[in-house]
Amino acid sequence: MPKLGLFDGTVGLMERVMDLRTRSQQVIASNIANAETPGYAAARLEFEQDLKQALAKPKGDFPARHPGHIPVSASGVESVEGRIVRKADRSGLGDGNGVNLDDEMMLLSENQLMYQAATQMIGKKLALLKYAAQDGK
Repeated sequence: MPKLGLFDGTVGLMERVMDLRTRSQQVIASNIANAETPGYAAARLEFEQDLKQALAKPKGDFPARHPGHIPVSASGVESVEGRIVRKADRSGLGDGNGVNLDDEMMLLSENQLMYQAATQMIGKKLALLKYAAQDGK
C-alpha cells in the first residue's frame, strides 16, 4: 500500500498552479514593460492543457473513482512546466509591436484572480487539517 503524506494531491496541484501563475505574471509584466518596444512579440505562458493532461493520467495507486474527482496522487503535475508562446504582430501597421495593453491588463487581472483562488483552496485545506488536529474544536 502506498504511503500517504500529510496532504493529498490537491495541495500539490495548487502549489504547482501557484508556481505557474507566478511565471505567467512575470511574462505578462514583461509584455507590459515592452509595450513600446518596436518589433516586440507578445508572449504567453501556456500550461492549462498540460495540467489537464497530467490530471487525466495520474500515476498513483489511488485513481479518481469519479470523473469529477481529483486523484489522490498528483504525480505528473510536478513535471508540468508550461511553454512560452510568442505571437508576432501581423497587422502590418505601426512598429510591429504585438502588445495590446488592454488585453494584457485583462490577462493580468485574470491571472491574479486564479492565483488568489489557489491560495484560498490551500487555506481551506490547512483549516480542515487544523480542525482535525484540534479534535473538531
